Amino acid sequence: MLMRAARMYGYHEPLRIEEIPVPDIGATDVLVKVAATGMCRSDCQLIEGYFTQGAPLAAPITPGHEVAGRIAAIGGEVPGTAGLSEGDLVVVNPNWGDGTCRQCREGNEQICGNGQMAGFGPPGGFAEYMPVPYRHVIKVPDTLDPRPETLAPLTDAGLTPYRGMKKLRAAGKLGAGRTVVVNGIGGLGSYGVQYARLLGGGATVVAFARSAEKLALATENGAHHAVNTRGKTAEQVGDELEQLTGRREADAVLDCAAAEESLALGAQILAREGALTSVGLMGQKVVLPLLPFTNGEKSYFGSFWGNYDDLSEVLALAAAGLIKHTVTPVTLDDVNDNLAALARGDIVGRAVIVFD
Repeated sequence: MLMRAARMYGYHEPLRIEEIPVPDIGATDVLVKVAATGMCRSDCQLIEGYFTQGAPLAAPITPGHEVAGRIAAIGGEVPGTAGLSEGDLVVVNPNWGDGTCRQCREGNEQICGNGQMAGFGPPGGFAEYMPVPYRHVIKVPDTLDPRPETLAPLTDAGLTPYRGMKKLRAAGKLGAGRTVVVNGIGGLGSYGVQYARLLGGGATVVAFARSAEKLALATENGAHHAVNTRGKTAEQVGDELEQLTGRREADAVLDCAAAEESLALGAQILAREGALTSVGLMGQKVVLPLLPFTNGEKSYFGSFWGNYDDLSEVLALAAAGLIKHTVTPVTLDDVNDNLAALARGDIVGRAVIVFD
């Protein structure tokens, strides 16, 4: 049986839409019939060669790591205790660790040094079918909206800022009387402002972005205030913060873009004992002012994706009706046009490939 897939054969080249055989599955895999796949900025970066600093990848690659679909087949050694059946609606936890390292044993397979990520080597969801280790599918609760175009983005756009916000909460930087900034209102940031409200303990939530349309979305999703940072110095941004909140500084910053200029801005507006968490990957380095970070006892946290439990919590929040989605359904045929729009920053929320 054949399926359609959009595959990458080289850096800086359009994906090729081809008919290829439906993949075989291993004894402990399931075959997922893909219903929807979110399109992420990291898919653009994959094509641009951003990740060559890690492990080199062998073409052809089928990208796509935000996946929702139904189980079409189950490997012969998948245990019955997994509770999986053909036809089950599932989302894919896209980070597959080796299961033996300390990070995996702690449950943090997304930072396994020997792990794999769906769509970055193993075939991803820019295809009608994909094989997945059974341990990395999560059945969708009956109480959750079953539309695949809203389920798929939860596995990255909805997951990554959640873990980042949990780090800020665990560090004690949220709560009443504090200010949390979510910088970059794209696919991640549109969820990030919601988590700032849900986990913030009464903190004032301020959204930073470079377009009025994205700031309007942030306000709709719960931000108390919005600041357009385009063309503004840190001093000017501080002036606006003071007008809006009565303070020129933020106690916590969740940077969902992590361009070098956005990280520099976050560092400059960070209050004493504040924390900056980066979940984006737009830049190549972080430059922090040493003396203010040292004598102000400020903190920088890297936060990568999320683990199985984090994703389960995100699904539970969505099932409780506590998460809003901003998605634009697109087709596989238009994948290259939408990747280009995403790279330009023209997508508000998440573009999601929806399959018939």
